[in-house]
Amino acid sequence: MNEILYAGKDPGTADHYLWCTPETVSWGTLPVPATDPVLIVDSGHTVTFDTVSQEGLMEDQGRDPVAYFGQFGVAARQVLPDAVALAESGLHRQDSPKGPHIVLGPVRVRGAEPGDWLRVDFLELTPRVSYGIISSRHGRGALPDTLPRDADGGVPAVFSKFCALDGSAAVFGFDRGRASIDLRPFMGLCGVTPAGGAELSTIPPGRFGGNIDLREVVAGSSLYLPIQVAGAGFYLGDPHFAQGNGEIALTALEGSLRVTARLSVVKTVPGRHSGWPFAETDDHWILLGMDENLEVAMRDCARHSVDFLAAHTGMTPSEAYLYLSAAGDFSVTQVVDLVKGVHCAIRKRDFAA
Repeated sequence: MNEILYAGKDPGTADHYLWCTPETVSWGTLPVPATDPVLIVDSGHTVTFDTVSQEGLMEDQGRDPVAYFGQFGVAARQVLPDAVALAESGLHRQDSPKGPHIVLGPVRVRGAEPGDWLRVDFLELTPRVSYGIISSRHGRGALPDTLPRDADGGVPAVFSKFCALDGSAAVFGFDRGRASIDLRPFMGLCGVTPAGGAELSTIPPGRFGGNIDLREVVAGSSLYLPIQVAGAGFYLGDPHFAQGNGEIALTALEGSLRVTARLSVVKTVPGRHSGWPFAETDDHWILLGMDENLEVAMRDCARHSVDFLAAHTGMTPSEAYLYLSAAGDFSVTQVVDLVKGVHCAIRKRDFAA
């Protein structure tokens, strides 16, 4: 990929189109019920979103994406103009609460009410640029006492790796060679507006979704979000080109994405009673558990998975418990977002008639 996907240029055939401007995004906080929608759509409509990664806009990177990416050999014409416009605007992260993410939205969906579910069908996710960044910063990550270290053994405030895209992979270069990272684009942050008036940080996920960092919500998958306020107030941010389960260093392979999704209000969902987000692919149902304590997140994920199978398949809870021990795939979603995540993938083919 040599050309970039410019905002407003050939955005496709979706019913609506939305891109990042100082008027359509917030930085570091989630919408509240009183936040005016930046777009209003009918249930079942499709929207193409041109999202912008926070990489190159952060204060510790100089808040100048042209200069930041220029140090890696990226020409100014290969830097997204909408990212440059955000950097040059008066948009700033709030001092408290503070998160790193550029949040596009909220989108009001007509007819959405608390107690309903918002089904987000991801139709396409395409890199807008041909490069991405992986970072660890400020003592965050799974190994803050030992890593990262620079060549002299010091503790850098920010340690980053620039990766150029090469076809369907990204090149991770290092002193003695290179590694290849397969691209699996997805949005790290997708959610509905939380109830209550307080502006929440974008970092921890919750019942409203948000910064789930679930790598399985690629094109062709669906994410189900329990609606908290009238209109749903859907938003998204934190675009990823690829991520390993756990996201242990702090970030995934971060880069701006063009996303086309269908937003649908549904009254009932398959076998679901716990009121937490979950996902579905052609091959799996994916249940989530989230808590500040990873052990509690694991127990919650196990309980949600048991409840799902008992409601959806006719198993007793005890039978579901045993089935999951033999066939459920439990993975750590992420451990770096204050609220940690565990997800369980349940194979649909195991229940084919």
